[in-house]
Amino acid sequence: AQKYSAGAAPCVCEDLSAQRSQKGKTPRAPLLTNAKFPSPDVDGVARMQRLIVPPGGTPQRNVMSENVPPVQTQSQDPDQEHDHDHEALTSPLLPHYQRASNSTSQLAIVGVNVCPIESLDYEIAENDFYKQDWRARDKIQNFQYIFMKWLLCFLIGCIVSVVGFCNNLAVENIAGIKFVITSNMMLTGRYEMAFLVFFLSNLVLTLFAAIITTFISPAAAGSGIPEVKAYLNGVDAPGIISLRTLIVKIIGSISAVSSSLLVGKAGPMMHIGACIASLLGQGGSRRYGLTWKWIRFFKNDRDRRDLVTCGSAAGIAAAFRAPVGGVLFALEEMASWWTSGLLWRAFFTTAVVAIILRALIDVCLSGKCGLFGKGGLIMFDVYSANISYHMADVPPVLLLGVVGGILGSLYNFLLDKVLRVYAIINKKSVTYKIFIACTISIFTSCLLFGLPWLASCQPCPLDSTEDCPTIGRSGNYKKFQCPPGHYNDLASLIFNTNDDAIRNLFSKNTDAEFQHSTMLIFFVTCFILSIISYGVVAPAGLFVPVIVTGASYGRFVGMLFSSHTNLNHGLFAVLGAASFLGGSMRMTVSLCVIILELTNNLLLLPMIMIVLLVSKTVADAFNGNIYDLIMKAKGFPYLEVHVEPYMRQLTVADVVTGPLQVCHGNEKVGNIVHILKTTNHQGFPVIDEPPHSESPVLYGLILRAHLITLLKKRVFLRTPVRIGSDSFRHFSADEFAKKGLGNVDKIEDIKLTEEEMEMFLDLHPFTNASPYTVVETMSLAKASTLFREVGLRHLLVIPKRTTGSPVVGILTRHDFMPEHVLGLHPLLVNSKWKPLRIALPRFLKIF
Repeated sequence: AQKYSAGAAPCVCEDLSAQRSQKGKTPRAPLLTNAKFPSPDVDGVARMQRLIVPPGGTPQRNVMSENVPPVQTQSQDPDQEHDHDHEALTSPLLPHYQRASNSTSQLAIVGVNVCPIESLDYEIAENDFYKQDWRARDKIQNFQYIFMKWLLCFLIGCIVSVVGFCNNLAVENIAGIKFVITSNMMLTGRYEMAFLVFFLSNLVLTLFAAIITTFISPAAAGSGIPEVKAYLNGVDAPGIISLRTLIVKIIGSISAVSSSLLVGKAGPMMHIGACIASLLGQGGSRRYGLTWKWIRFFKNDRDRRDLVTCGSAAGIAAAFRAPVGGVLFALEEMASWWTSGLLWRAFFTTAVVAIILRALIDVCLSGKCGLFGKGGLIMFDVYSANISYHMADVPPVLLLGVVGGILGSLYNFLLDKVLRVYAIINKKSVTYKIFIACTISIFTSCLLFGLPWLASCQPCPLDSTEDCPTIGRSGNYKKFQCPPGHYNDLASLIFNTNDDAIRNLFSKNTDAEFQHSTMLIFFVTCFILSIISYGVVAPAGLFVPVIVTGASYGRFVGMLFSSHTNLNHGLFAVLGAASFLGGSMRMTVSLCVIILELTNNLLLLPMIMIVLLVSKTVADAFNGNIYDLIMKAKGFPYLEVHVEPYMRQLTVADVVTGPLQVCHGNEKVGNIVHILKTTNHQGFPVIDEPPHSESPVLYGLILRAHLITLLKKRVFLRTPVRIGSDSFRHFSADEFAKKGLGNVDKIEDIKLTEEEMEMFLDLHPFTNASPYTVVETMSLAKASTLFREVGLRHLLVIPKRTTGSPVVGILTRHDFMPEHVLGLHPLLVNSKWKPLRIALPRFLKIF
């Protein structure tokens, strides 16, 4: 298989649960910004009836909606292409992968090889076996189900808080030892040796993070927020929440943050929380004999989704000590599906995180966590009781919001382009991934050690509340190369950990501490380093780099307006961080609460709300939020909330494709084996035909995994009769539960005799008799809304007329993707939503 790599290798983003034609299709063209779509045939699609006769079986009527192989056409007006908003059709990070069959899917950077991405089964298969299992449960088992929900949330909160605390403690100690050794060498005038120690320690830490990520779990690269967001939307990309990814995420995040790369640990902590929640929901591992019978109730995608949502909220709460902000972040940015019960459990999970973190911090405050482990956990106390707002303070704050929106959109634009460049380089070989990571580490070490030499030494303030100059790692007054009684203000920010730099920027009563040139140099440095550092093949978050960059320019604006406002420079730094976060991530409520919990300053609430609203509004005029851009670049088939206008002009019959493979209610074993071996479909309609019914009737839908389970048990019949509930005694609910990661049964592993191949299976008790269906004349917009809000994987399309086949086709996630729809109907591209955005100059579009 052809392989790519860009932080992690790609997978073909194609939901194989769709009923796809395996032949006679044309590979799609690369989805470039100015891509020319093929013109459709006269009717858009050609409807045709086809009879499929499996070996040894009776003819099965199947209906297929198939498009004629497209013909490439040239646009008549070349300037017209630049007038369309093709943001949703942005090319993937990776070059086009040619396939023999038709695929308008994108490419995703997950896993290790080119592999299919499936959808998750959030819909419960309400077959007779499922109903019987629930009826057989007594009050004790119902209590177990409810009790286990809360117990798992409690365990998630406990484990995530301990992991987050240990993560912070490890970073503080590793980075602290590095800075103290370097500072001690500089005190003795051994500057060359100090640089060598600083340079080599950073390089070794970065190299270690890059190696374990590349060779053990490429899916652990990056922040993990786009991946978990796609998972909660229903995208089951391989390796996203596996045990291997969890281990690499924890170790790699500690190593990457300690290496002085301008990356954060908030995004990786959210991913870690999601992985822990998913693994707890699996109930252990059958491979190692670690299973728990009580967890069998949660072995389905719906309950695992709820647990992953609670885990992601706990991760943010552990990273920032912001329990309410973590819940709101999961609600506003992550989850595509939400209920009041889930909100209550997520709040309980983050409350557990907050309590345990507070207890662990108290232990560290007593001096039991090492030389540097004081357990601060990124709490920036800038509380000031004498804050008062005047009309003169409003213009600078509004300016902060506008500038933050512009800078945030520029940040997103540049980061998207840099990631694409990295993808092109990384796909060459594994060596290039590691080489890029080492190169960025060397460049970062040279900047961090070299730039403070450009700053002049400042005399220590006489009224300083702490030691000046600072000897070692912490503190606002770094000595660096300055003589006694002086400090280097640029070194206090740049030759420090990210958390300490933010504390220095947010600190109150330090208006005279930094120079204008220092803040400008620090802002430009952070802006550049945060962009080029995110693409390394290592766990790396964006929250902290965006905060430190925004705080630097916010403090710089505060210096410029110091004579026209009552707000001190530390408060301007907080507002600047809020504006840059709003301009880059485009969140409002959750960011507002996270910043308030970070700073412990409730009096800033009105100003933070204004800044976030202004910055988000300005930034939306240029591009989308950073996580959506990364998801599109990685090729995750994410279903958006809004429905495109062209979907209202189409019916579901215009996009559904075939041929359609169906099963009878009493199906021959040989036919089932043939279908499973010759297709990769994950769902099959079950139809009853005469003599079992008066006319062809759609009985329901059966999943591929359930068919394989039935074949493994070999409960076969010699004649095609219905056995009803008698078959239940041969099965247990665990056998139909969702398998753990990497434990999927395959049809190739089942060996059947010739006699067994001629026998029959009664599929009725195991078929979901109430699948979601839509009429073929329903608009694609209504079907898309239903598909996303209910969290479906399969949506059956039934004919408007009762004659003929009872099912037309199956809609899956693939059928709602803009690439697929507009690939079939390219003339509708002008009907896309066109956001009110500022058009870039022509010469910039080449980038």
